Amino acid sequence: MRLTLTSKNPARLSADALVVATASAEDGVELVGADALPAALRDQLTRSATTLGITGAADEVRKVPAGADVAAPVLVLTGLGPSSATYAPETLRRAAGAATRELAGTASVALALPTADVTELAAVAEGALLGAYSYSRYREQKAAAKTTPVATIQLVTPLDRDASAKAALARAEAVAAAVHGTRDLVNTAPNDLFPAAFAELARAAVKGTGVKITVLDEKALTTGGYGGLIAVGQGSSRGPRLVKVAYAPSRPTAKVALVGKGITFDSGGISIKPAAGMEAMKSDMSGAAAVLHTVLAAARLELPVAVTGWLCLAENMPSGSAQRPSDVITIRGGTTVEVLNTDAEGRLVLADGLVAALEEKPDAVLDIATLTGAQMVALGNRVSAVMGTDDVRAEVTTAAEASGELFWPMPLPDDLRAGLNSKVADLANIGERWGGMLSAGIFLREFVGSTPWAHLDIAGPAFNEKSAHGYTPVGGTGVGVRTMLAYLESRATAKR
Repeated sequence: MRLTLTSKNPARLSADALVVATASAEDGVELVGADALPAALRDQLTRSATTLGITGAADEVRKVPAGADVAAPVLVLTGLGPSSATYAPETLRRAAGAATRELAGTASVALALPTADVTELAAVAEGALLGAYSYSRYREQKAAAKTTPVATIQLVTPLDRDASAKAALARAEAVAAAVHGTRDLVNTAPNDLFPAAFAELARAAVKGTGVKITVLDEKALTTGGYGGLIAVGQGSSRGPRLVKVAYAPSRPTAKVALVGKGITFDSGGISIKPAAGMEAMKSDMSGAAAVLHTVLAAARLELPVAVTGWLCLAENMPSGSAQRPSDVITIRGGTTVEVLNTDAEGRLVLADGLVAALEEKPDAVLDIATLTGAQMVALGNRVSAVMGTDDVRAEVTTAAEASGELFWPMPLPDDLRAGLNSKVADLANIGERWGGMLSAGIFLREFVGSTPWAHLDIAGPAFNEKSAHGYTPVGGTGVGVRTMLAYLESRATAKR
């Protein structure tokens, strides 16, 4: 994929399609930033909007013939929603992404959307790149060709020679590469992506980046006392792994650890899940995928922050060797846990990862996981949750808002802690039914001590089982990468 900036007249650009924006107005449809189009074409579009089914609504994409006075044969109208003097970055991001997503199979596209300043330019560039994605690994070649992402994007802007604009473009490319890499891992079939295979893909991904990788196999995990990973993975014939990826710039301004849940397939174990919907459980490694590619993006952007990612990888399967309800396991560091439900396994592998991460004394730690169905009950499939210490939770929420991702701050009520008491061990791995998302966060809090920390529950938003929207495809979404990267960027400049 290639994205370039140009200040040329968009009506004269050579491309397979030209994208302009529309907005909903009281008296009909408004064309936004389309002054370069021939006046007759603009008038015809606004007069015929109702007949053509054009409303300007957000996520709406319509294609019409461009006419003889426009070099591109097809004009694409992407909706911004209600008309406004200015548009929020996320509005522009989604409009650009919806257009490039709908134009899959098109070789070249020119976008003439609002880019009056670098913030708008960055949003349009990022959205266009995020929308230009497809996953076709398992498709026959002819079928895959129909969904091939747009190969060349020209972004029309008066800032094409501006140094800050070029820096924004470079960042957008790094963000999109990280999100696409995460989506690819999430979409991979679990017979191809098991813990050892994930570890090898991580090893290949970091090659030549300056990011160092360490992989612990079953023997090393047993020797190191990683009881959570061993217990969760023991039911599978394909053993667990703990992968550490470390980016260490000289004289970093901060040291941050990222811990990701990487259950490459979650059957629930002995506490087996219902068959309906189980196929989506290949996405239970979304947190680990997001961590891997966030570290790579930080290295690519040369952020002055030391970032260490911990990928907690296991396959949760039922078998004669699987852990049982009522088993007692010992997490790294010595805390014992009574396993009351083997389908509450993510917190067990994360506990090992958090302990290992804190042994290196980071300034802050984030963990990210498709952890609880209760997250979806509380917030739905598009809004993730963030819990943790007040300062880091607030910083993550701010980072999410800046990046365009939806994260909602949630509490960790002390009264729920009693529900995790075990009659035989230090902790039980589940608490009472009500507030299950919060109880999971409280369980993880037991392993972070006084370190500034946030827990990101992305259970619903990580995998889109419904229709595509904006720049979000069906399947793996890559959620969390943009928020964690924005958080790292904030740590790079913050004075502490």
